[in-house]
Amino acid sequence: MTTAQNPPPRRVLVIAEAANPEWVSVPLVGWSHSRALARVADVHVVTHVRNAGAFVRAGLVEGKDFTAIDSERVAKPLHRASELLRGGSGKGWTLVTAVAGISYYYFERLVWKRFGADIRAKRYDVVHRITPLSPTTPSLLARKCNAAGVPFVLGPLNGGVPWPREFDSARRREREWLSYVRDIYKLMPGYASTRRSAAAILAGSKHTLAQVPVRFQEKCVYLPENAIDPARFTLCASGPVGTPLKLAFVGRLVPYKGPDMLLEAIAPLAREGLVRLDVLGDGPLMPALKAIVDREKIQDQVTLAGWVEHGQLQHRLVQSDVFAFPSIREFGGGVVLEAMALGLVPVIVNYGGPGELVTPQTGYALPLGTRQQIIASFRETLGHLARDPSGIRAMGERGRRDVFDRFTWDAKARQVLDVYDWVLGKRADKPTF
Repeated sequence: MTTAQNPPPRRVLVIAEAANPEWVSVPLVGWSHSRALARVADVHVVTHVRNAGAFVRAGLVEGKDFTAIDSERVAKPLHRASELLRGGSGKGWTLVTAVAGISYYYFERLVWKRFGADIRAKRYDVVHRITPLSPTTPSLLARKCNAAGVPFVLGPLNGGVPWPREFDSARRREREWLSYVRDIYKLMPGYASTRRSAAAILAGSKHTLAQVPVRFQEKCVYLPENAIDPARFTLCASGPVGTPLKLAFVGRLVPYKGPDMLLEAIAPLAREGLVRLDVLGDGPLMPALKAIVDREKIQDQVTLAGWVEHGQLQHRLVQSDVFAFPSIREFGGGVVLEAMALGLVPVIVNYGGPGELVTPQTGYALPLGTRQQIIASFRETLGHLARDPSGIRAMGERGRRDVFDRFTWDAKARQVLDVYDWVLGKRADKPTF
């Protein structure tokens, strides 16, 4: 029985083309966000057929909890084409996003074919597209939902952080040729109508928020993209911080994430016995990193561990004290939140997503500059912490509390519920977080 104090849950059709509990990055965001929403609303998830097996293994029932859409007849050949154009390099992610955006048109066409009648009959209060996260991917569903009188919520959108001019060579090494003409996506079919028809646009970063045309800003809500699942982060760095100071890096070993800059920054500190570094990840820079380690004679102070399974990551990270992450182009910075959730103190570059997550009370956000300036600032900061580690545990605990208070998926779901109430006219003021 429902009452005014206990209204029925919002009926939400969640579009999460990429959503998978067994993967990382965007699919994990899609999965975690949609599952948190299911704890506060009556949610049915629409995802790609590639995710169906993982949904079932996680205990969801197809037809009842989710619907899998098979768009492979278009998605598969386009994916193969993008891989051919990338030459199997694992680079050129702007190209991958652009090609995926083309196949997404077909995915949404199939979604409308399956759910259009239900939307027109208002069997859902809200339609919410969580993934794709990229602001370059329009949604043709937005206009159709608007015509049916059902609010369409878009986001969190995140992406498009410009390449710093000091790192144009890294952009070329990443084969990000399309990033030079990235704004051409605004000419794609559905770009303007998506924003015009959406009842609310969740902006996952301040940069993405600033890129929304002025005429649509009134419907935007700033809501950082990433969060953590407390059940995945049950450990915490503890005990006295000794010498050497233990550092960790997590990520793909590619130019823009800066693992080579980090090695050069810590080399003299490592030779003095002040720091040790655990590099968790793999990628095309691995041979170059091994060469730096050999050249600087820091083999005993640096571990190049390769990939670590995501479920085991916390066990490895809590053995460190500081999360050193000199990436110069992160959209969300979820790995920074994960490290903070484990009590590590983050040292990051103040640009993109990480700079919106780290405060002077919870870590060190160092200024963006040239390669040599970043190396110098990381060396100075890490050297200071190694010589005086007395405040590390207290700062790590402040960061951990901040993450568990504000950056859990359940907290984010409650915030999104406020957005639903706003677009449904159940609250007059636009939520701000």
